[in-house]
Amino acid sequence: MSQTPHTYVHGHQPSVLRAHSWRTVENSAPHLLTHLLPGASILDVGCGPGTITTDLADRVKPGEVIGIDAVEAVISRATALLTDGTTPNCRFAVGDVYALDFPDNRFDIVHAHQVLQHLKDPVAALAEMYRVTRPGGIIAVRDVDYGGMVWWPPDPMLTRWNELYHAICEADAVFADGGRHLLFWLQTLDGIDIEMSSSTWTFATPEMRARWGIVWADRVRASHYASEAIKHGLSDPAELNAIALAWLRWVDDAAGFFMVPHAQAIVTKR
Repeated sequence: MSQTPHTYVHGHQPSVLRAHSWRTVENSAPHLLTHLLPGASILDVGCGPGTITTDLADRVKPGEVIGIDAVEAVISRATALLTDGTTPNCRFAVGDVYALDFPDNRFDIVHAHQVLQHLKDPVAALAEMYRVTRPGGIIAVRDVDYGGMVWWPPDPMLTRWNELYHAICEADAVFADGGRHLLFWLQTLDGIDIEMSSSTWTFATPEMRARWGIVWADRVRASHYASEAIKHGLSDPAELNAIALAWLRWVDDAAGFFMVPHAQAIVTKR
């Protein structure tokens, strides 16, 4: 059990895991690329369906890579990636970011992609990540900022989608705009050097619009986004369906553009 229980705003429905399975080191951990040396040991916190984790493992062979997530079903899906035997240096386990089941100074790299923004106590999670990082090792974190997203063409229902996401996060006491908080959270740690940067996801081709927009059309109808919005009295099925249709209109628009900003950091433990 987590010391600080929370509801994951996105949930782990198939539409969410489908979106997360697109992620790789190249598109989701660009700040980490130059630090991935053969033999490095890595803990991937909040690994989800495991695509980033297995990519990390391929890049640091023969170094040990462990992915953890709080949900058994997600870990089972991630573990299925290992059946071909090509990443023997990788494994997955259920874990709690607030109480990592590893000794002090265990890993060369602790990585977390879009994890802190979903936690009620990101500072406590960072303290645990710091604990299991060896002196001279790094913590690599990246979080999105929904308040900085931009898109074209304008659509009031897409604006409502973003407003509603912020309202859900506020009701659940987590951070829709986690990216802008990242440096502040990191500064609670002692004995570190912080290298901040930023990067974006851009969806502007038919293929990329379909990847982003169709998944979100599904998520606003059937994921924790939908159930939390209804539970908190923030929306209803009719409005959520209207938002989903707006996403599908955006997918079909040849001028459709969407940019997702991320703050990211490499934190060296002295």
